[in-house]
Amino acid sequence: MNNVVLVGRLTKDPELRYIPGGTAVATFSIAVNREFTNKEGKREADFINIEVWNKPAENCANYLSKGSLVGVQGALRVDRYETSTGEKRTLTKVRASRVEFLESKNRSEVRSEEFDKTFEDSDIDLEGFEALDDDDIPF
Repeated sequence: MNNVVLVGRLTKDPELRYIPGGTAVATFSIAVNREFTNKEGKREADFINIEVWNKPAENCANYLSKGSLVGVQGALRVDRYETSTGEKRTLTKVRASRVEFLESKNRSEVRSEEFDKTFEDSDIDLEGFEALDDDDIPF
């Protein structure tokens, strides 16, 4: 069984592309809070790559932006490839079968501004994230 369910905020706007044959593919990453804080008392997050196909991909590209809160259901995928220099690499991502938009666009835009302040270039400060209680999740 391979089933993943995540709730997190987009770290940047989704990127939409079309593969030969006209199939839409959107990619983005989300920051998912860990349940605990580190030694300094700060909450840490994991950054998960997401891939969405077909009409849901177009919906994500049209209606989501950096900072949007989403719920993602899908399967974990590990792609292996070799670079032009012969290095072997792996890329882990979630291939989403379902993406739920968990807040209104107006609230998302406000959170995006807060998100920009939280994640500045390479200096990542995760204090701006809130812990999610079961009451915050609509499913």
